[in-house]
Amino acid sequence: MKKRITVLTGAGISAESGINTFRDAGGLWEGHDVMDVASPEGFARNPKLVLDFYNQRRRQLPEVLPNEAHKALFKLEEFYDVTIVTQNVDDLHERAGSTNLIHIHGELLKARSTKNENVIITWSKDLNLGDYCEKGHQLRPHIVWFGEAVPLLEQAAIATQNADIVIIIGTSMQVYPAASLIDYTQSGVPIYFIDPQPSVSENNYENLSIIAKTAVEGLPNLVTELTETAKRQ
Repeated sequence: MKKRITVLTGAGISAESGINTFRDAGGLWEGHDVMDVASPEGFARNPKLVLDFYNQRRRQLPEVLPNEAHKALFKLEEFYDVTIVTQNVDDLHERAGSTNLIHIHGELLKARSTKNENVIITWSKDLNLGDYCEKGHQLRPHIVWFGEAVPLLEQAAIATQNADIVIIIGTSMQVYPAASLIDYTQSGVPIYFIDPQPSVSENNYENLSIIAKTAVEGLPNLVTELTETAKRQ
């Protein structure tokens, strides 16, 4: 039986493909206050602004490609049972070939009903006012905004709890509730934290190894190491 690896990924891995990270130090996202474009209140105030904002993000997707870190994670699937829990709303993991993903913050290429959050449909074009679900309700981006519940968090926690190895890439582990996932790691399970400016130290967690590199620099070598270990077992 293959060992289970759960990978927690954040904006850093997508940034190396050219996707801008969620927000800068000033709390802005592409020049907008995050609460204007990433909250239910912002959507209620100005739905057109919010729809246009995500339309721009969605249009950017075909212009960017999976990088070597995304591709390295796919290679792990040959030797391990891999689950990727990502905070990213892009589709770069899927395009790199990864097959088992949990998008805890939603997906740009899906839309959902404003009336029923369980009515979720695939959506690759612009989303505009007047685009309705089958029940006649306005569609909105399938994105988890500030102040909203994270429906897949429990599923992500179970994946982390069941892991034999945990890898964390491109996330500061400072934004909750996603940051709490590391705490579900079972005692004795190796944790690899890949980040050029790591926000934790090896004293914070048992069996934590820090790789102070970007995802593209640090992940392929780790994948090679884990692959060689699996071959020997």
